[in-house]
Amino acid sequence: MNVIIFGSPGAGKGTQSHNLSKKFNLYQVSTGALLRNEIKNKTEIGNEIEKIIAEGDFATDDIVNKLLKKIITNPLYRNRIIFDGYPRNISQAKTLDQILDEDNQSISYIFYLNVNREITEKRIIGRITCENCNKTFNEFFDKEILNNHDCGEKFLKKRKDDNKEAVMTRYDTYMKKTEPVLRFYSSKSYFHEIDGNQKIDVITGKIEQILTV
Repeated sequence: MNVIIFGSPGAGKGTQSHNLSKKFNLYQVSTGALLRNEIKNKTEIGNEIEKIIAEGDFATDDIVNKLLKKIITNPLYRNRIIFDGYPRNISQAKTLDQILDEDNQSISYIFYLNVNREITEKRIIGRITCENCNKTFNEFFDKEILNNHDCGEKFLKKRKDDNKEAVMTRYDTYMKKTEPVLRFYSSKSYFHEIDGNQKIDVITGKIEQILTV
């Protein structure tokens, strides 16, 4: 099965995708991770992406689609992909359908994590990611977990764009661009809206219940 999990910045897409990928043997595709990898490798595209993200905007569709097509058409990942935070707009949604259709694949489930603006701000300002295991934590809510994290403190990093001004810009941009995506998907029988303001384990339980019906 192929699964989409999308929602605003701080909705918990990465956490839920990570949990589900392990339980259901899915390959987690995070456009954010793909883009950050380009930045880390200091490629030409990476330099362009870094400037765009620093201004609170998103990488162009052309950049994202090229990176994703390589993953989608890879025989190792066919029909076992979980798309973490993609698509972000109607153009990407239509392109994804086209890429999948050309490779004789389709989407089985779509989960929209609906989170309000206040919760988004609190989650992102305190967000810390482990560069070793790719897990995401919150310095306000996960203090004990962070102190005992197996990978060690040296791998725990905060993203440069996780500041209040950039966060709110990204949130407003996301909501504006994603409204057409919600309309595009909401009528589908496999579309499920989840209250993303709840605790992580509650959200995980609801998603897993739908996937195992």
